[in-house]
Amino acid sequence: MLEYFIGSYIVTAVGLIGAYLWGEHVHSGSGLACVFIALVLGVLEISLSFDNAVVNAMKLEKMSHKWRMRFLTWGIVIAVFGMRFLFPILVVSIFAKLSMLEVANIALTNADKYAYYLHQTHAPIVTFGGMFLVMLFLNYFFDHQKDVHWIKWIEAPLSHLDHIKGIEIVISLFMLLATQNFVPTEQKLHVMISGISGIITYLLIEGFTHYLEKHEEMRLAKCATGAVGCTGLISFLYLELIDASFSLDGVLGAFALSKDIIIISIGLAIGAMFVRSLTIMLVEKKTLKQFLYLEHGAHWAIGALACLMLVSTVKEIPEIVTGGIGLGFILAALVSSIMHNKKMDRLLAEGKLDGQADENA
Repeated sequence: MLEYFIGSYIVTAVGLIGAYLWGEHVHSGSGLACVFIALVLGVLEISLSFDNAVVNAMKLEKMSHKWRMRFLTWGIVIAVFGMRFLFPILVVSIFAKLSMLEVANIALTNADKYAYYLHQTHAPIVTFGGMFLVMLFLNYFFDHQKDVHWIKWIEAPLSHLDHIKGIEIVISLFMLLATQNFVPTEQKLHVMISGISGIITYLLIEGFTHYLEKHEEMRLAKCATGAVGCTGLISFLYLELIDASFSLDGVLGAFALSKDIIIISIGLAIGAMFVRSLTIMLVEKKTLKQFLYLEHGAHWAIGALACLMLVSTVKEIPEIVTGGIGLGFILAALVSSIMHNKKMDRLLAEGKLDGQADENA
């Protein structure tokens, strides 16, 4: 197990050294304080991202080893520098009507002002991520081909809703309209645009992925590296967008501990690296196949997080609540999976497995 986290330990060591040096030179001898804050942020990122790791593992199982490694190397650079540093700057730039260079300069030289701008754009940012995750949640459960259900009395009826074409879009838009109704008047348009952008982004990525999967010959003709390479690229982008959606709430919440964008980026980088290493371990050890309901628990956690992100547009939600609910779903699904495995082992020993297994499915 340790071999999966060697890269994470290296990133942690380098990051903490960087946090110490930054604190000593920029914050007048506050190196140890910056190290502590970076560590706390890293732990929080890990605790909030177990559901993210499970969802990532589902996609990575279909990717080649080469693309898995790219997800762990190039992906971590995109996740930290792109999604946790540049993306908030881009959003602030759009809504504050400033250039990205101006916002980046503010983030590095005037932390209080940057935190203020980020707070002002909180609603549009979390609405984008929230609607993306709502679509992810609904599309997972609205699938009549699913024959395994964790919370059967809810999931079984939901699985048949995919017969109604576009129902997940209708529900998502209804949730967006409800959210927009409660935000301040001056933010209504921004929230609506961000929410629709989240839905459209999900549909484009998901649709393109299905297109590549269903048109083998076209993939081979268009992709110089072959079908696996092309599918790997789209899945890679898909995972980065999922990661971005998960990270939005954490990035905003990190400013409660520090207003220094560099220390925040270091802390989140440490956490993100451990989450990605955990993801690779889940794939390599085929953990999702061993624990039947883990995927279901992760997607219930995603649904809960999406709803909490939308609620946070009008009411502040503590990080411990969002993280606790998500972790609770994961642990409950894990316990249910362990109980299921024990039941199957017992039935196998009694020679009753076939009938009972069919009934469970």
